[in-house]
Amino acid sequence: MKLSVLGATGQTGQFLVRQALEQGHMVTAIVRTPSKLTVQHDNLKVVEANIFSEDSLVEHFKEQDAVLSCLGFPLSIFSRATGYTDSMKAVVVAMRQAKVNRMITMTSWYTKPESARKASLFVQYLVVPVIHNLLINMDEMENYLSEQCDDLNWTAVKPPGLRNGPATDKEILTNDGYFVPGPDGNPLGDSVSRGDVARFMLSLLNGDLWMKKAVAMTTK
Repeated sequence: MKLSVLGATGQTGQFLVRQALEQGHMVTAIVRTPSKLTVQHDNLKVVEANIFSEDSLVEHFKEQDAVLSCLGFPLSIFSRATGYTDSMKAVVVAMRQAKVNRMITMTSWYTKPESARKASLFVQYLVVPVIHNLLINMDEMENYLSEQCDDLNWTAVKPPGLRNGPATDKEILTNDGYFVPGPDGNPLGDSVSRGDVARFMLSLLNGDLWMKKAVAMTTK
């Protein structure tokens, strides 16, 4: 497939780019600073663009089979976060103009912060309060996709905390909710390797599973 990847210089994005190339995909990495992406491959094209501008993105989406986003934004403790929604609105307009229908993006567990009530005390009282504004903006982005993007085949992949590590052969567990519950109904673990998130995102290209839905995931 021909894939446009946003956030390709980020830690998860680099795993996604490498795995996509290993699987034989043609990858267009859309980045702000091309020099930050050190991967080199005959099937990789690195281009510079503004993720908040549909005019900047549309040329790089043309003739692509899918857009995958690992975009992340800085913590915004004292002000409202808008990066996820602002960038997604530009991406969606550019996709429509370029006639690309499939999009897979990444958010997080607990995009409704109150859903963390069963999480560990560390997550409830430290992690979630620190990233509260980002979680709210991720939720706003998911709602935008659900309510205003019915013409697109989108999926929002929701991992827990991210560990720097390659893909494993562990079973991927999923849930249509704000986290993946264990047998007791509590969140199953609190982290997953970035490589496994990339592995799951790419696996979604092979069918229509979780189309037009947000899906929480982790590994067993």
